Amino acid sequence: MENLKNKTIGSFVAQDFRTAAVFTKYQIDFCCKGNRTLNEVCEKQDINSDTLLQNVYDVLQSENNNSIDFNSWPLDLLVDYIEKTHHRYVEEKTTVLVQFLDKLCKVHGQSHPELFRINELFTGCAGELSQHMKKEELMLFPFIKRMVKTKESNGVLSQPSFGTVSNPIAMMMQEHDNEGDRFREIAVLTNNYTAPSDGCTTYKVTFAMLKEFEEDLHKHIHLENNILFPKAVVLEEEFS
Repeated sequence: MENLKNKTIGSFVAQDFRTAAVFTKYQIDFCCKGNRTLNEVCEKQDINSDTLLQNVYDVLQSENNNSIDFNSWPLDLLVDYIEKTHHRYVEEKTTVLVQFLDKLCKVHGQSHPELFRINELFTGCAGELSQHMKKEELMLFPFIKRMVKTKESNGVLSQPSFGTVSNPIAMMMQEHDNEGDRFREIAVLTNNYTAPSDGCTTYKVTFAMLKEFEEDLHKHIHLENNILFPKAVVLEEEFS
């Protein structure tokens, strides 16, 4: 198993998404910073690499009846899944969360001033993600689908206006990093999404929704950073 320590965190999760739970337990970012090796992460966060690797290995060796093998999906199917599952989730939940956070600020802001910063962070996230997803849906995703279709028909791929697929991918990954940083701060400010003792039902529901939103965002970013984007780069290279 020793050679697995030089495998990236993202590739473990791409192989079997159940390993994400192990990395989350150790507070290891498997989506935005999934390009780091297990050894690098352990050294930086002072984690016993043998213990972590054993935990990951146990998951990989256990019977897997429920995990979806996204890594085996064709890229056009994966694009459709991301758009219809994760993009729609963001669109639906942001409207509700913005309303709830506004309400919490009005009712509890005086006794919990951190709510104003949480609201500011999430509102910024909602706006940036909206623009981010549109860029993917209108520019990057159609080109990936076009590459898949062109390869299937043995056609000639015309060069996109953005030059190479690596250009928009680099932009998308930077924006993923920005949202990852934003949610790390939200997690700290919410005491890891734990409502205070004087919190009302809306308080508890809002924090639970924020936690779910972050978990969905992690899956969303993982599918793109660790599976879709690297494979899109490789596919483009096949045409040259």
